[in-house]
Amino acid sequence: MGIERRPFQGLANVLRFNWHFYAIAAFGIVIFLFISTNLYNYWKWILVGLALTILITTLISIVTTYYVYDQSKLYELKWLDGLSDKGDKKILNINAGFDETSLIIAKKFKESELHICDFYDPKQHTEISIKRARKAYPPHPKTVIVKTGSLPYSDSQFELVCVTFAAHEIRNLKERKQLFKELRRVTKSNGKIFVTEHLRDVNNFFAYTIGFLHFYSRASWINVFYGSNLNLIGEQKTTPFVTTFILTPNNGTSH
Repeated sequence: MGIERRPFQGLANVLRFNWHFYAIAAFGIVIFLFISTNLYNYWKWILVGLALTILITTLISIVTTYYVYDQSKLYELKWLDGLSDKGDKKILNINAGFDETSLIIAKKFKESELHICDFYDPKQHTEISIKRARKAYPPHPKTVIVKTGSLPYSDSQFELVCVTFAAHEIRNLKERKQLFKELRRVTKSNGKIFVTEHLRDVNNFFAYTIGFLHFYSRASWINVFYGSNLNLIGEQKTTPFVTTFILTPNNGTSH
């Protein structure tokens, strides 16, 4: 049915769905500290330093996650402000098995027609955190299960398309481009597509260390957008860790 935001909801979800990463970190800390008790001189302090490094980086990731998902204005979807008062619209909201935004969009656009699609395929999108999220939260009742390369809509049907923390779950570049070509097809020529993601950049590296590899770089997204015949007309930052790309169909010939 979607998610009503509660205090610490974002952090709790991240910890719940990705607990194995935190368990590995805790195990590493315990092992390094245990081994260090039987060592002397600099070897002891090397292991203690490694344990402290793991602890500090884990705490940084937890604090950052709380800031981004619970303390920032991320879920106010500010990038949509100014659009909800311009009449009724046909809106498409895309997710990858975990829908945090459909209820918010429905409230912002009360007079509009909202369509919700879930492209999650357990055979192709194997992230364990998504499987846990799907068990914890049932989908919105209007959700339609779709294939990334074939959306069940006619050409130029939507004025507004939203893809929030979903597209990076498509790990295959060809499949990502297929999805965005479909998004271009179903979006009106004067419509907009909003893609919100963490980036594989310096900020997210310091926040999540090697976890930032799960994200894609800005250059990689630009390649996907242009390869799908979409124009990038704007970018918005919600905290230093989250970027929303604003796209519109390129009215020229498809690539």
